[in-house]
Amino acid sequence: MRINTKFPMAIHILAVAALNEDETMPSTSELIAKSVGTNPVVVRRLSSQLKTAGLICASPGVAGLSLAKDAKEISLLDIYKAVREKDEVIFDVHQNPSEKCWVGHNIQDALETPLTEAQKALENSLDSYSLYDVAAEIRRRAGRE
Repeated sequence: MRINTKFPMAIHILAVAALNEDETMPSTSELIAKSVGTNPVVVRRLSSQLKTAGLICASPGVAGLSLAKDAKEISLLDIYKAVREKDEVIFDVHQNPSEKCWVGHNIQDALETPLTEAQKALENSLDSYSLYDVAAEIRRRAGRE
């Protein structure tokens, strides 16, 4: 079982763009990839999803990427929705429990409500934080307030 890292990487990409707005060096996929610790192709793929969601403006070549709106207007939920797969849920019940076992026969229905509520709680929490909040915390931790 592997935890998806696309969401944290997408936040990282946007944080670099937000924090580099005043810098002279453009936020290119190569620069961002070095910060994230991944390949520029991965950054370009995620950037494409972020652009489709209206969160960034990406110019090919030297210009790099920039935020399409103010960091205060971009919630972590917006970012999560931009990079998750269609109909992806955080918690999913295994699909082939034994119908012959009384536990296996009932596990999916028993877990539907708690897992749906957990998904909603996480989404509500993500919606309460903005990219600006993350960028401000990074600045604070780096002593660059």
